[in-house]
Amino acid sequence: MTSNYIMEKLDIMIPNPKCELNYEKDYELLLATILSAQATDISVNKVTSVLFKKYDLKSLSKAPITDIENIIRSVGTYKRKSIYLKEVANILINEYEGKVPNNRTILESFPGVGRKTTNVVLSNLFNEPLIAVDTHVNRVSKRLEIAKMDDDLYTVEKKLMKFFPKDKWTRLHHQLVLFGRYICKSQKPDCINCLFNDKCKYSNIKKS
Repeated sequence: MTSNYIMEKLDIMIPNPKCELNYEKDYELLLATILSAQATDISVNKVTSVLFKKYDLKSLSKAPITDIENIIRSVGTYKRKSIYLKEVANILINEYEGKVPNNRTILESFPGVGRKTTNVVLSNLFNEPLIAVDTHVNRVSKRLEIAKMDDDLYTVEKKLMKFFPKDKWTRLHHQLVLFGRYICKSQKPDCINCLFNDKCKYSNIKKS
């Protein structure tokens, strides 16, 4: 499948792609993305609706860890993430005047922040053309044979950026996430409603 073919079909299946994490302030997206590791956006939105209502960045930096833990308990690895949230809040308050820096090196130095989280933040907050490879993007990139099954996440990212035009990366990132989340799922993919099913060797539809 060519890049144009894939983009054309994604535009039909996912016509209005956007980040599904709820946030109003720049730091809220950063914190929500940290929480989203090994967790669904739905579960993250449930806890951040409480967390962001109770705490702003300054009060979060001083909040008791046990209180943060109680709020985000339903999200995976909540104990470690509670520490990350408080540490990041302190860093932003004390070093960056409460603003999320537009700088990859700085962001990746924050606790709990890796390349995927940094790409999400830079793309959504600063309109940087990037593709963040999460579990969904990783899976569909391999099923669409843009990447190989044994490629690591960074290799997948590089192959996606080489395969698709740069001015489409941000839109494609959201499309691939949503395509993997709702159609090309890990278990029981919805191949009936997938426009790639006639060309995809992973399709569960019997071809005549």
